[in-house]
Amino acid sequence: MRKVIVNSTPLIVLGGAGKLGLLKKLYREVIIPEAVYREVTAKKDSICMQVVKESDWIHIEKIRDQSEKKMYKARLHDGEVEVMILAQEKQADLVVIDDNAAKKTAEYLGLRVTGTIGVLIKAKRLGHLDAVRPVLDEIKENGFYIGAPLEKMVLEQAGE
Repeated sequence: MRKVIVNSTPLIVLGGAGKLGLLKKLYREVIIPEAVYREVTAKKDSICMQVVKESDWIHIEKIRDQSEKKMYKARLHDGEVEVMILAQEKQADLVVIDDNAAKKTAEYLGLRVTGTIGVLIKAKRLGHLDAVRPVLDEIKENGFYIGAPLEKMVLEQAGE
């Protein structure tokens, strides 16, 4: 079984678009650190309820070494920090994270990284999503920023 660690933004963005289930279809199970769980359940909105409801495939885990958090605090949020630490502790196969600084940090640490957009492209390629464009439109409408050059590239990769 692949070990996939997910940060809060992909959960919130995919959940807000009604596409949280794509993570289950692609990876069967995902792991989130406690800080990510706290972030996505801080407000009692639909994503929190989905995370709680779908907990049979979303596993919440505690990082073993809390002292490691000091190494990352300058540039990253608590959830991102715990994603990095947990990914290293579990020797994760993939980290799903959107923040650019966090992605660069994860890559520097030798972790394999994708983001919400990468999940959408993979889902389409594997037949779990008919089209990426409507989902992009919805997540942008919900406040997820996607620049025009990136959107063009994503649509090209998705064959749209």
